[in-house]
Amino acid sequence: MTDLGAIDYVWLGVQAVFLGPEAFVLFGIPVSITLLMVAFGLVLGIVVGATPGLGGVIAMAISLPILISVFGFNSDALLPVMGFLIGVMKGSTVGGAVPAILFNTPGTPDAFMTTLDGYPMARSGKARKALKIAHFSSVSGDTFSDIVLIVCAPFLAIMVEAYLDLPEKTALLILSLSFIAAVVGGSAAKGLLSCGLGLLAVYIGSGEDFYPRLSLGTDALSDGIPVTAAVIGILVLGAIFTELEDLWHQARESGRIEVARDEGDQRLHWADIRRILPFVGRSAFIGTAIGALPGIGSTLAATIGYATGKRFYARRKAPDAPEFGEGAPEGIAATEAANSSVSGANLIPVLSLGIPGNTAAVFLILAAESIGGFNPGPSVFKFSTDLNPELVIAFGLFTTMILANLLNWTVGGVFMRSLGVLVRIPKQYLLPVVLLLTLASLYVEETSMSAIWFAFGFGVLGYFMRRFEISPLPFVIAFVLGGRLEDTARQAFSATGGDPFFLLKSPVAAAFVLGAVAIVFLSLRKPKAAQS
Repeated sequence: MTDLGAIDYVWLGVQAVFLGPEAFVLFGIPVSITLLMVAFGLVLGIVVGATPGLGGVIAMAISLPILISVFGFNSDALLPVMGFLIGVMKGSTVGGAVPAILFNTPGTPDAFMTTLDGYPMARSGKARKALKIAHFSSVSGDTFSDIVLIVCAPFLAIMVEAYLDLPEKTALLILSLSFIAAVVGGSAAKGLLSCGLGLLAVYIGSGEDFYPRLSLGTDALSDGIPVTAAVIGILVLGAIFTELEDLWHQARESGRIEVARDEGDQRLHWADIRRILPFVGRSAFIGTAIGALPGIGSTLAATIGYATGKRFYARRKAPDAPEFGEGAPEGIAATEAANSSVSGANLIPVLSLGIPGNTAAVFLILAAESIGGFNPGPSVFKFSTDLNPELVIAFGLFTTMILANLLNWTVGGVFMRSLGVLVRIPKQYLLPVVLLLTLASLYVEETSMSAIWFAFGFGVLGYFMRRFEISPLPFVIAFVLGGRLEDTARQAFSATGGDPFFLLKSPVAAAFVLGAVAIVFLSLRKPKAAQS
């Protein structure tokens, strides 16, 4: 085989998407199944994003077991399955603006900032224009974030692989878990509790010992907890249980949804784009920078993007222009560009370090681990002269992200604006259907009733965590990374000759460990400082 360079790998990744297994032939041209799955995922993502009570996480949780059962466990399944999940991720980010603008119903916390200016615009008869502004800003921020991902992820992975050995990688995982636990949910103590529960759960019945750990002598626990059951239970079932209880409490207080009629010019003119472009660019940069840090998420990005845009807007506002919070188009642009630009940047630590930064990234890692043939991390980006199939898959994923953005630019906006009717579906009918689909998809993958009971158990845990305002994200990421942390630590311990202080012998590893301790210590001190 001839020597393979970077351009060769890029071209092979593009070919893997466009010339992969075909779904059908259209006018004599074979259509790749990966292209079809990206398009289907994008449409599904827009639908669930526009439907209150649903979201990208629930759609990915239901879809993943079904996709794996359909495509199987072979290398040809990687790009179609992960392309579908990427399409759902991007579509749900864009579609989430629909209920926020039309009915003042934020489906996710980051969409709350969109309601501040989107709903006033809808009530004043500018609903379609507000949706167009949200779509343009969201896809612009997402595209910018993907460009940063494609440029930065390979270089970061190459640097990690060149300079970090096993002790340093172990310390990096500890630093990442500490960072996620400290910054997610607003309370370091609750974040550490969530992370600790995740590590405790993942080490049940696992490891390299001759007998299962923490199994309490039961056969159900001796084989460990299925990762899909734990993740779906804590994220999806916990959210459904919480929503159902809220509906039970609010049953007597539900009212009719007021729908505003369109008035005046609804088109998005070039003058409008010029007005919002500075806010889109600023928020896209903010969201990308925040998204590259694992665990922070789009809610903080939306808040900072909106606050920054508001300060900038106050200095340049025309006398007759509305204030932020009163129907300013710039407010929608600042929020949507910020929360959408997080999605691509969140995959930087996933592909370069193997560390998930949000729930969408967790499901991408679950897909890779379930199917096999692709292990996100520094080893993916080895530009060897011999063919590295994982690198081809990585550039194939980049291709699917670009393709999803192109579809979002062309058909995504039209489809998004036609989905306002979905917000009228009563949650009391929608959530039981989602619960049934979630459990059915889990059984399809695991074919075991024990997985269903595990999911219910973790769903109850997720419910109580939400009621006590404990974020489930540190739990999920710790559960996903816990096995890798143990394997890396065992290998580092063996490679250093059984040295128990291997984390402190390397300057880089010691710096990572000290950084983890400092992050937790400083985060724990914040509430005390605030109270004094």
